[in-house]
Amino acid sequence: MSLMQRPRQSARGQRRSRGFTLVEVMVSLVVLSIGLLGIAKLMLVASHSNDSAYLRSQATELAYAILDNMRANRQTAMTQGYDTPMTSAAANPGFVCEGTASPCTPGQIALYDVYRWKLSLTTPPVGNGTLPNGLGSIVTTTTIPTTATITVQWDDTVAQSAFAPSAVGVAAPMSITLETVL
Repeated sequence: MSLMQRPRQSARGQRRSRGFTLVEVMVSLVVLSIGLLGIAKLMLVASHSNDSAYLRSQATELAYAILDNMRANRQTAMTQGYDTPMTSAAANPGFVCEGTASPCTPGQIALYDVYRWKLSLTTPPVGNGTLPNGLGSIVTTTTIPTTATITVQWDDTVAQSAFAPSAVGVAAPMSITLETVL
């Protein structure tokens, strides 16, 4: 009789430990999906942060680029030859100061440098740069030593939407300011 009882007990034990129940599987799927959603959100925020950092580095590089041009044409820069307001568009001076047989005057070089800089601030079709709705201004002082303040501004709505939700269509302008003595 003991031989017959053993198979029944082992059969009962096997039924209880065969595998997971449907409820356990559902709970594990819910936990796994919540974890995967968290990872997806983390990747999204990291991507937006990377985009924002890229735009900030581009703006910094553009500010230093015009500063290099100003230092190459220092006398004109010290007499406000490079000054331009934030809202002004890139105005084609009507001449090219690169590779021409007749050299440009320092004033013409300043106008051409500002024109090329303004074009490099914003994205196509307006310009040829990388900053969305990019704007820039240059202000130099008349006092000695001459101080130049270069401000570059752009729309960082896409990246900022990951950090602080804002209404759709509301601009989130970011800017960097570079101030130096010429």
